[in-house]
Amino acid sequence: MIRNASMSRKTSETDISVSLKIDGIGAADIKTGIGFFDHMLAQFARHSLIDMCVKAKGDLHIDDHHTVEDCGILLGHALFEALDERRGIKRYASLDLVMDESCTLAAIDISGRPHLVWKVLFNAAKIGTFDTELIREFFQAFVQNAGITLHIVNHYGINNHHIAETCFKAVAQVLRTAIEIDPRCREIVPSTKGSLKG
Repeated sequence: MIRNASMSRKTSETDISVSLKIDGIGAADIKTGIGFFDHMLAQFARHSLIDMCVKAKGDLHIDDHHTVEDCGILLGHALFEALDERRGIKRYASLDLVMDESCTLAAIDISGRPHLVWKVLFNAAKIGTFDTELIREFFQAFVQNAGITLHIVNHYGINNHHIAETCFKAVAQVLRTAIEIDPRCREIVPSTKGSLKG
């Protein structure tokens, strides 16, 4: 079973190409022109063990919004394609992840039904030059195009960088678990409906 996908998307606002290797080692080649976002996506790759290449050019002279959202769209769509029929996956996972003073819950269902629950509050509008509100925009776009249910709840935290990083790392860890192949049901789609593609 080869679980890879590559795709590109070009609009008047962004030009993005991505490739994913689900059963990888977490290698990352990320170049979006947004330093903090590159750092978060590199963490996402490393902790999900998904090899990830993202090349993006966007209208950063306006702001980061279109680039971040469109990367979420394309990465979600690539994940949807790479998982194919979802045969043998574990489907569900949840985790509380800590980083210093911050703790965040992520819970996932590779369900075919896109839904995001986002209960994360930042105490500043920016991390460096990056708008903290764009983190939700990324996950919203990712969830909608991946066809997954994802809950992200920050229990507590003070440092905004740490809060953001626990979000990306926690989601990466639960995604890693949920897309792993269960050797006891390698050929079975884990749904009584027989389909997890919506």
